[in-house]
Amino acid sequence: QVQVVESGGGTVQAGGSLRLSCAASGSISPPNIMGWHRQTPGKQRELVAEVTNAGITRYEVSVQDRFAVSRDDAKNTLTLQMNSLKPEDTAIYYCRIRIFASDGSGPGRDYWGRGTQVTISS
Repeated sequence: QVQVVESGGGTVQAGGSLRLSCAASGSISPPNIMGWHRQTPGKQRELVAEVTNAGITRYEVSVQDRFAVSRDDAKNTLTLQMNSLKPEDTAIYYCRIRIFASDGSGPGRDYWGRGTQVTISS
């Protein structure tokens, strides 16, 4: 069983920065994807940024020039550096780890954290 815990949320002014961390315990075997998603009330959860175990990254368009996702497989951690924050970045941010079968087949299994609140004041 994989457990996921986020930290680093808070309230900052627009233009500021925050660094989110995600710590995972348990067996996280490749292939896998570690990523950040966010959700605001009344809206679907959306992908913010993710990185595969091969180091391939993907970003939501509105954050790709401001956010940077990175992972440390030795420590089973995922980080999201968020710069130039905007009020529209306000959301609960969730860490998700998707682990696939060893041959890469199938949809994989998702493990989610409980989320951390990020609030950007204007």
